[in-house]
Amino acid sequence: MTALFALATSLLWGLADFGGGLLTRRIPALTVVVVSQALAVLVLGAVVLTTGAWTEAGPQLWYAVAAGVVGPAAMLAFYKALTLGPMGVVSPLGSLGVVVPVSVGLLVGDRPGLAQFAGIAVAILGVVLAGGPELRGAPVQRQAVLLTLVAAFGFGSVMALIAEASTTVTGLFLALFVQRVTNVLVGGGALYASVRRGGRAVPEDGPRVIRAALPALAFVGLADVAANGTYAIAAHHGPVTVAAVLASLYPVVTALAAFGVLKERLRAIQAAGAGLALVGTVLLATG
Repeated sequence: MTALFALATSLLWGLADFGGGLLTRRIPALTVVVVSQALAVLVLGAVVLTTGAWTEAGPQLWYAVAAGVVGPAAMLAFYKALTLGPMGVVSPLGSLGVVVPVSVGLLVGDRPGLAQFAGIAVAILGVVLAGGPELRGAPVQRQAVLLTLVAAFGFGSVMALIAEASTTVTGLFLALFVQRVTNVLVGGGALYASVRRGGRAVPEDGPRVIRAALPALAFVGLADVAANGTYAIAAHHGPVTVAAVLASLYPVVTALAAFGVLKERLRAIQAAGAGLALVGTVLLATG
């Protein structure tokens, strides 16, 4: 069950990143984050009311609040890094956030077998290579590397925090709702500050572009929410180390989606990375 839900997480996160990437070509990135998360809040709010999940409010929801604060901050650092450094360097480094939940899992007592340790190493290497790292030729600013590592730590921290925010399915609905409300508040504040500094909140073609993209924005927001939910379930039903690594295969999904939909050719290093990620997945699932 851990492997199944963790792989579902990687699929959902990969598709959400792919959809979000396409949307940011037409809509400011901060607006994509805020609108997609606001749409997710509406759906989650209805779920919380329907299931009575609000009755499970407790101190553990502070983990969800923390995840809601850290997530947008990590995303902003990642976007800033992308403007400073080559995507072929930034993207693979950003996937190293898996180290955070894996370390937490080891600290709380997870002890994977030899085959699973090998699977962790192979899968992480595969994820990094699937991002298509630029091994030479592209100068990288030190600030870009620092921001990327901050973003990676943030992404990994969100995984660790959301796994601690609930112990039941209905409690998970409430935790995800709280996380998304916090996301909207933090992201909205950042968007307001950006506009005050002269940034744009709507595309040059006007709000109609956002209205036309609402279904896609809703998909991105809900896929991200669902991914957080399936990861939390995976982490509760098996070793966190295994769940975290399998969930972090999402860059492979994004690369394959770009290949299938946009007809972007995979570089040899990306194809090799996808293959290694698959080998690591098999070792983790069977170890």
